[in-house]
Amino acid sequence: MSSPSIPAAVNVLDWGRTEYAAALAQQAALVERRIAGEIGDTLVFTEHDPVFTLGMRAGAEAHLLWDADRLTREGIATARTNRGGDITYHGPGQVVGYPILSLDRRRDLHAYLRWLEDVLIGAVGQLGVTAGRRDGKTGIWVGDRKVAAIGVAVRRWVTYHGFALNVNPDLTHFQGIVPCGISADEGTVTSLEAELGRELALDEVKRVLTQEFSRGLPGFMNP
Repeated sequence: MSSPSIPAAVNVLDWGRTEYAAALAQQAALVERRIAGEIGDTLVFTEHDPVFTLGMRAGAEAHLLWDADRLTREGIATARTNRGGDITYHGPGQVVGYPILSLDRRRDLHAYLRWLEDVLIGAVGQLGVTAGRRDGKTGIWVGDRKVAAIGVAVRRWVTYHGFALNVNPDLTHFQGIVPCGISADEGTVTSLEAELGRELALDEVKRVLTQEFSRGLPGFMNP
């Protein structure tokens, strides 16, 4: 596993491509180690095998549009998970970030979510895409096009789950769901490459995310 070069304030792990359930188990292990003080604050990057994940929001199941036969043909698994939010898609070409952070110094989950949005807005801005928030909706948007989803959980004030940034995933897979409960008349899903009209290296995206995350973390923890 490789780790981008960053300041020592946060550990960065790159798990490469993972199956969702296995990554969830690895996250749980890191959370327990962070609670125990065995590791410091950590940011994990991964790409998942194609999967629709259902969060804890009521009615998420109704937003899965494809039946079992179609899912099999498309090679997409389904998984229930304990993050907040609705249903979303993970797959190759999407950079998923799992911050394992202790919020013991700042027990404010709402502020943490807003800070994650700031990190993503800053990162995609460096990559050439102007993005922002939408009132009443989580995630990062380019107009009415969602480029990154956010869904988090905490255990004893240690965070897990996190964000999924679309770099160059197969956007047709989002047709199998109502992504994050956002109907077609409310918005669509996009990717960085679709917005830029050119290819991006995933390693470059991770480097920029790491830079924004590491730069902003001390200020967030000590406002």
